Amino acid sequence: QYKFRDLTIEELKNVTKTYPNFTFSMNTYTFKDGSQKDLLNFSGTVPVKYGNSYNIPIHLWILDSHPFAPPICFLKPTANMGISVGKHVDANGRIYLPYLQNWSHPKSTVIGLIKEMIAKFEEELPLYSLSSSDADRQSELLSYIAKITEGEADVKSKSKIGGGKNEGCFNKITVVGAGDLGIACVLAVAAKGSTDKVVLLDLSEGVAKGGTMDLEIFALPNVEISKDFSASADSKVVVLTVNSLGNAQTYLDVIQSNVDLFREIIPAISHYSQNAVLLVASHPVEVMTYVSWKLSAFPKSRVIGVGANLDTERFQYILTNHLKAQVLAKGAWIIGEQGEDKVPSWTSCNLVVNQTEAMAACNSREKVANRAMEVLKGKGQRSWSVGLSVADLTDSILKDKRKIHSVSTLAKGCCNINSEVFLSLPCLLGTNGVIEMVKLEEDPLAQKKLQSSAGSINDLQQQLKL
Repeated sequence: QYKFRDLTIEELKNVTKTYPNFTFSMNTYTFKDGSQKDLLNFSGTVPVKYGNSYNIPIHLWILDSHPFAPPICFLKPTANMGISVGKHVDANGRIYLPYLQNWSHPKSTVIGLIKEMIAKFEEELPLYSLSSSDADRQSELLSYIAKITEGEADVKSKSKIGGGKNEGCFNKITVVGAGDLGIACVLAVAAKGSTDKVVLLDLSEGVAKGGTMDLEIFALPNVEISKDFSASADSKVVVLTVNSLGNAQTYLDVIQSNVDLFREIIPAISHYSQNAVLLVASHPVEVMTYVSWKLSAFPKSRVIGVGANLDTERFQYILTNHLKAQVLAKGAWIIGEQGEDKVPSWTSCNLVVNQTEAMAACNSREKVANRAMEVLKGKGQRSWSVGLSVADLTDSILKDKRKIHSVSTLAKGCCNINSEVFLSLPCLLGTNGVIEMVKLEEDPLAQKKLQSSAGSINDLQQQLKL
């Protein structure tokens, strides 16, 4: 069941060479939402010098997306040990370290994790010795911790801790990336009111900066900021806004840098929210939606890009309000790829009496469409604009509205496209993403442009290392 079995086995062999006291087994792990999975885990002690020398017992769970996702780490105290809650350990013995938050294969390894664990524990010892009476009082807590770390937490315990409310029933959205776009998405989604909880996953290193810090200061209700992938667990929609800020020189290098970033993110996200709809807003959206689809192994219906949703809404608004062409606006869409190569199209044609009227209607529509496209060119896409578009899409998904949006979807089989590329096409959206693709008018010029976009995108994808 491990996606990268050989890499996992090789790394764990290295662990046993360095720490021969560790024992390995397969056990059932219970996640925060109550779901369970059989995972590889190992237990052992790590040597820590804090005045005297101590052997600190730990228990590590290896996720099935390892080594692209970090292990889940716990202390495993004996009955005469108490947990010193601190910045690296919580009351349940869960271990939190910068190394885990910044986990990135291949530079991050279990050996490296254990070394940082030792270093942090030598700064702040995580356990202390209990007296006999204290040990008795702690027995219930230790029993619960043991069950959690062995995947055996019972329903009664979970209901007490979770307040009796099943988070799996929530309309929960995670936004990955705390840049301007990510924060704009959080604010727009929260304002829309469709969700019970919005998690902002901040993957940047160091302390909170800028907008993230402001979100923490003003503490919006139902908005959580975290650096831990586990905070995204059981999300209905995961919005990807991250873009690499590396020192790439060419356009291909820039995209490859983004692909490398997604190789670290997608396996972890797809592990914690296995039934989510992935909504990609990163650039270039067509390529990064394809990358997300490949890395997640989700069905194509549950991986979509924001595509031309914003352009379409603007296009329809311009037709209706600026050009007073309300009839044309009803079936009008912007399709294809984002940027200069986007194409206007329609899902239905006006009823006409004969071929002459049909030609006249077509020419009239083309003139109006060209005018609308000229107006559209002057409208840039600011972060807050895209955030509003993302909120619009998530609203349709969470509420199962079955509304039509122009989103990036797998275009293979449409308009004689034979390659696996994602292009914006009108799609009916619901709880599970794309329900069906809406049929467009047959327009040879539009089809030719779509095929050209598909060809160039496919050529670019073939040069990427996934």
